[in-house]
Amino acid sequence: MHDARKAELVKLRYFAGLTIDEAADVLGISAPTANRDWAYARAWLFRDVSERR
Repeated sequence: MHDARKAELVKLRYFAGLTIDEAADVLGISAPTANRDWAYARAWLFRDVSERR
């Protein structure tokens, strides 16, 4: 992933177990922005993993 904020959001959500609201607070972004970033990151990861199979 080429976007550091989205990558950090994935780490906070997946590995630290934070909610969208908690992760947004940590990153200093709004919850709607975090939701958009999360949707993008999930789609990117799904495509990346699917291409490797």
